[in-house]
Amino acid sequence: MGAADVVPGVSGGTIAFISGIYDQLLTAIANLPAAALLLLKGQIKQAWAHAHANFLLTLLGGILASILSFARLISWLMQHEPIALWSFFFGLVLISCFYVGREIKRWSITRWLAFAAGTAMAWYITIAAPVSWGHDMLSIFFAGAIAICAMILPGISGSFLLLLMGLYGYILSAVKNLELGIILVFAAGCACGLLLFSRVLKAMLERFREVTLAVLTGFMLGSLNKLWPWRHTLEWLEKPSGELVAMREAKLWPWQYLAQTGQSSEWVLAVALACCGALLVFSLERYAQRSKKTS
Repeated sequence: MGAADVVPGVSGGTIAFISGIYDQLLTAIANLPAAALLLLKGQIKQAWAHAHANFLLTLLGGILASILSFARLISWLMQHEPIALWSFFFGLVLISCFYVGREIKRWSITRWLAFAAGTAMAWYITIAAPVSWGHDMLSIFFAGAIAICAMILPGISGSFLLLLMGLYGYILSAVKNLELGIILVFAAGCACGLLLFSRVLKAMLERFREVTLAVLTGFMLGSLNKLWPWRHTLEWLEKPSGELVAMREAKLWPWQYLAQTGQSSEWVLAVALACCGALLVFSLERYAQRSKKTS
């Protein structure tokens, strides 16, 4: 989840869903306020169990370790090997759409409309133009609250929302350089947004599970527009910091890219990595199914 959240366009929520821990994650997060009250009453053991603390701490440790270790690698890949990176995650998200959609037992008109609405919303987010967001601490706090909501939604990337807010490079730089002030304020915003949004999403899954799953599947399908590996940037925006942000991009078919560049080896690598991404999802799904049978 940590590695996925670093990449603009990929959601850690997708990984949580296909690995079979999504409902447990939402329940654990939603239980945190009640667990805090138990802790204040001195009921430490009950609070620990109510919050699923072992699960959350293990998951959080993995996410933080992944972000800290992959931040520099992902930055390098985005700059030097973007097609390889996007290809891997395109295959991963594409096959994930199938596995999430498979959770819907019966596709009615309402579910199809929900699926279409989710697809359209995610597609629009991928083509939205970047905006200017402040770098003051209050803005960083609210950016964290907004981004974390996307990070737990399959298909919508919190990193990409940060990119649209013009804060992706700023936050990533703070993580790489361990600027604790910025990191702590951003994390506080994430915590508040996560506690509020997880309760809403949990309630929706409990009351309208299949409609909600249809929307989430649409989110994932619509996000593929951002992950398409072969593209050509038509217009760049240079920010005051010198960072370049793609404003308009043209999608290319693989054969068009091959005709323009003649780099057949890069095309073969992209297809191979897309298959690797799909294979990773398949492996996670099989592992999740085996875990359910043994638990």
